[in-house]
Amino acid sequence: MNKEGRITRRSFLKGTAVAAGTTMAFPAIVPSSVFGAHSPSNRIVMGAIGVGSQGSGDMRGFLSKPEVQMAAVCDVDKSHRDEAKKIVDERYRNSDCTAYHDFRELIGRGDLDAIQIAVPDQWHAIPAIAAARAGLDIHGQKPLARSIREGRAICNAVHRYGRVWQTGSQQRSEWRFRRACELVCNGRIGKILKVEVGLPTGGATDVKPVTQVPEGLDWNFWLGPAPYVPYRGVVHWNWRWIMDYSGGQLTDWAGHHIDIAHWGMGWDYTGPVEIEGKGNYPQEGLYNAPTEYKFACKYADGTIMTVANNQQLTQGAKWYGEKGWIHVNRGGLNASNEKILREEIAPNEIKLYESRDHKQNFLDCVKSRKLTICPVEVGHRSISVALLGEIAMLTGRKIKWDPEKEEIKGDPEASALLGRSYREPWIL
Repeated sequence: MNKEGRITRRSFLKGTAVAAGTTMAFPAIVPSSVFGAHSPSNRIVMGAIGVGSQGSGDMRGFLSKPEVQMAAVCDVDKSHRDEAKKIVDERYRNSDCTAYHDFRELIGRGDLDAIQIAVPDQWHAIPAIAAARAGLDIHGQKPLARSIREGRAICNAVHRYGRVWQTGSQQRSEWRFRRACELVCNGRIGKILKVEVGLPTGGATDVKPVTQVPEGLDWNFWLGPAPYVPYRGVVHWNWRWIMDYSGGQLTDWAGHHIDIAHWGMGWDYTGPVEIEGKGNYPQEGLYNAPTEYKFACKYADGTIMTVANNQQLTQGAKWYGEKGWIHVNRGGLNASNEKILREEIAPNEIKLYESRDHKQNFLDCVKSRKLTICPVEVGHRSISVALLGEIAMLTGRKIKWDPEKEEIKGDPEASALLGRSYREPWIL
């Protein structure tokens, strides 16, 4: 309640989260008659953790929503957080936005409803779990986590504290991807014989010498749980090509095209049972994420999904069925016969979750307490495929996976790669 004894929307939502427990089974709809559709108490007060390139774009997206009040921004690079505060303040024509260096201070301020997180992959788990524990709803950029154990820990926290989560796999909110998946799951190309997923090829090769840390950048904090290394200019973009922080284009894009392949197959809450493949990992220099990769995933029904960089497979998700094929990526939707694409989906057939705006879907679910179009478990299962492929390629062995228990069978060395060591003082 506020000081006048009235229930605010924020206290109501946090109270229903406790009552709902971990099941999210009974949506608590907050009617406009209680709070007023456009009243200040009905606004979703947000903070932004990580406001560089992707984070800045996400923040601008939420700023455009009338029901959002962006109250705080956070980044370990002073230039980023100062610019983000400026953007927010100009939007609201005041200077009320607070800029933080430490995400823990932002999470702990006590007046937020939700946050967005867009930080390097090695940092995804710690602030997400802290935010869930603090009772905040979360829009978290893909990939969900850098390791499968981190992903499971995020899922557990979101469930335990009854939070709304949206993974930044925004292709689910674009019509062509939903359309492709509905055609597949409604049998328009017959029984699926195989699936192919093409992801980008790429990496960095430039040699960067040890140099002075730029003024305003907290390099030690940027590294966080990752091993300490001297600063060599790898920050804000090229971190993607270093395994301590990311898995390269494989893990950067798995949350997009593998996610869509899973959606069409109905595999949102499961995973493969066998994985094997090979990757080209640079053996010299600073960058060590795979520049080329290819692995095959066998699912319980015998279907094989092959994942490879786009010099080996066409980028996007492609399903091959007994009656033809369907392929979708950001460039378009295609099929072996154009007639397939004109097929109607009847009222009694499978209709997939529809969202036309990924961020709006998150905000709507913050208010309704319903599942988003890409909830935490779905984001976890999508990136798990890439992380299992990474383990298979690193060990050079076939991985046998139990998708229910999330365990690798009979291979302790491979099992050790399900998690990552953290540098003190950080813990999962």
